[in-house]
Amino acid sequence: MCASWRFETGSRSDYDVWREELFPSLLNFGWLQRQSQAYCRASACALIRVRMELRDDDLTNFERHGAEPLPATNDQGYVDHEGARIWYATFGAGHSMIMLHGGLGHSDNWGYQAPGLASSGYLVILIDSRGHGRSSRDERPYTYELLASDVLAVMDHLQLQKAAFVGWSDGACTALVLARNAALRSAGVFFFACNIDPSGIKDIKPNLILRRCLSRHTKDYAQLSATPDQFAAFAEAVRQMQRTEPNYSADGLAEVQVPIVIVQGEHDEFIKLEHAEYLARSIPGAEFILLPGVSHFAPPQRPKKFNSVMLTFLGKLLF
Repeated sequence: MCASWRFETGSRSDYDVWREELFPSLLNFGWLQRQSQAYCRASACALIRVRMELRDDDLTNFERHGAEPLPATNDQGYVDHEGARIWYATFGAGHSMIMLHGGLGHSDNWGYQAPGLASSGYLVILIDSRGHGRSSRDERPYTYELLASDVLAVMDHLQLQKAAFVGWSDGACTALVLARNAALRSAGVFFFACNIDPSGIKDIKPNLILRRCLSRHTKDYAQLSATPDQFAAFAEAVRQMQRTEPNYSADGLAEVQVPIVIVQGEHDEFIKLEHAEYLARSIPGAEFILLPGVSHFAPPQRPKKFNSVMLTFLGKLLF
């Protein structure tokens, strides 16, 4: 079991608590019921605290275990759209919020975010982008417009008229396309760690963090994909899109008329800081937030820091 999400309640074990405090009072059933309910609430808080205080700056834990496993759900399935089967799952209830993962990843990478959002009054919808995770793809080239159309197809299937979007890397680009081209379907965009034209990309230098992330993605692809032996071809198809897209001008960005926050990790391996600042200046009303101490992989590196900023933004939106 991963130490980052192990069930912890303090110095005593769960068994000790039940043995010393609850079992002696079995004859008083009403008291037992009340104490059991209080214990479960406190334990849930302890579990959330352990999860939220995780720090995995070098992605050692992420490489070994991935993010925290997603909770069980009875609402998951596939939507057939434009030659692909797009996997989705929903959690919780409330305002609709769609989480879009990064390139080569999948929805389980949101394991430190989705459960907390679902318990905070949101209907969380996770979508595996085409060819990623459990979703299939055809032979057509990737484009962010195609990925955005897949998201709209899932929204139509779930009868969601409007949702907020949280996007990470490629998912952020997809969310921006939705905000620009389907503004009536977007309550707002949390845009983390992506460029909108080629000038925003750094000269990328391989390092241990990038190798660990790629190792995790490779393992997960082999486990989740319907084509487990085709990771290299899949990765090259995604990279081809990334080499040529997105390519929005300042005028194109000015057409975005939904609430948006541009979030950048201080040590992002791919995106130039000045490019993220340019995005925030170019999109009307956009906010810019710099996350200190993290990189392109802030969601598993410092979940507490990332989640706090995300929840603050979502709390400002009018759905």
